[in-house]
Amino acid sequence: METLMKSYRIKEYDQPVKRYCRTLDLRDDPELINEYRRRHSKENIWPEVIAGIREVGILEMEIYILGTRLFMIVETPLDFDWDSAMERLSTLPRQQEWEDYMSIFQMAKPGSTSDEKWQPMERMFHLY
Repeated sequence: METLMKSYRIKEYDQPVKRYCRTLDLRDDPELINEYRRRHSKENIWPEVIAGIREVGILEMEIYILGTRLFMIVETPLDFDWDSAMERLSTLPRQQEWEDYMSIFQMAKPGSTSDEKWQPMERMFHLY
């Protein structure tokens, strides 16, 4: 019996890229989770947030959800420096306002930056 599995096409780049994988937990409240999803829809996400993400050099960002667990994949050019980009992102228009706005849904301290909330994941397996 075949299961209904979603797959997602990935972008192709004219340059090599690197990938970052990070995780964050949401509060265990179905209404809050539905609202979090709604606020991340194309119609509701703040354009300044999208512009800031692109401005610091991020090529692609995806967030996946399973229950209360979020998994974020970020693709960047090889010369991308995560720490300096996140420091810069936190100063861009409306970015911290967005983080504060999202903190009611997340298991994170209010006032935290995106970089403080989203914890890096370690790759424990790679199909060589």
